[in-house]
Amino acid sequence: MNDPRADALRQWITTSLRVPAGSIVPASADASFRRYFRVSLSAPWDAADRAATLIAMDAPPPKEDCRPYVHVARLLEQAGVHVPRVICADIAQGFLLMTDLGTQTYASILDVHTAPRLYADALDALVLMQRARCEDELPAYDDALLRRELMLFPDWYVAHHLKRTLGPAERRSLDAVFDALVANNLAQPRVFVHRDYHSRNLMASTPNPGVLDFQDAVHGPVTYDLVSLLRDAYVEWGEECELDWAIRYWERARKAHLPVSADFAAFWRDFEWMGVQRQLKVLGIFARLAARDGKAGYVADMPRVARYLRRACARYPELDGLTALLDALEERTPGVACAR
Repeated sequence: MNDPRADALRQWITTSLRVPAGSIVPASADASFRRYFRVSLSAPWDAADRAATLIAMDAPPPKEDCRPYVHVARLLEQAGVHVPRVICADIAQGFLLMTDLGTQTYASILDVHTAPRLYADALDALVLMQRARCEDELPAYDDALLRRELMLFPDWYVAHHLKRTLGPAERRSLDAVFDALVANNLAQPRVFVHRDYHSRNLMASTPNPGVLDFQDAVHGPVTYDLVSLLRDAYVEWGEECELDWAIRYWERARKAHLPVSADFAAFWRDFEWMGVQRQLKVLGIFARLAARDGKAGYVADMPRVARYLRRACARYPELDGLTALLDALEERTPGVACAR
């Protein structure tokens, strides 16, 4: 198959390391235009680091920009988080070469036996990450960004996936819920936010975990990444487990002097409201990936995300308007993802 960018990547690796690249095979794919390749070299490239393989990122300009990845990798490395080390970069071409954190994602090995250890390590890493000094280094998770994400729900999930047009009253009700969610989210204390801290972006490694896909990091609500981890779009645990891990995180965060509420009940409410914002966004993103990008596999994960959303909305009268809308959508399209 003709692949000019892969050919250019091979040449760049050979020139940069002064060692011929051996095999270059796909390593992983994500929801963006980026591609990742595992690269084996024909000889050691560095006497101090004789890793058998490296990871190359192909981020084609102007669709992707490597600079945030390099910048955030440096912030996280300084904070003590295990992330790929960037060996060399060609920003103009959109190429990065990095250390390889292995092949085992959390998602591939999580079960009832491994989960306690893996989540304990992920919570420790989350605290390290949130202690990173980043207020002047990262974009703010501000009103505009939160609302852009929320609009993915009506624009893609409702309009494209469910093929529904909201009536004026439904639109007003949804707007009122969005206002309440954004007010809560913006009132939360602010820290480093990875924005996709979940089982597919955590690698089982030494030290554990290795953290990937952090280039979209922002400075934002303290509960956001915990929601990503515990209400994962790709793996689901019972609420008893969620509460147990959330308490363990909260205790770690308080000990580390992170800005979490002294009252766990208040912290849990913020966690759930942040979760509603994320779940609405994720439903929209999954719908967009299916409708626009032909990545229909994400549709299978929608019911899990919708269950999280339903469960949280049922607990808070302020979110009754969203529950009513989900009921209306379900009645008109039997068997869709928002079913209870």
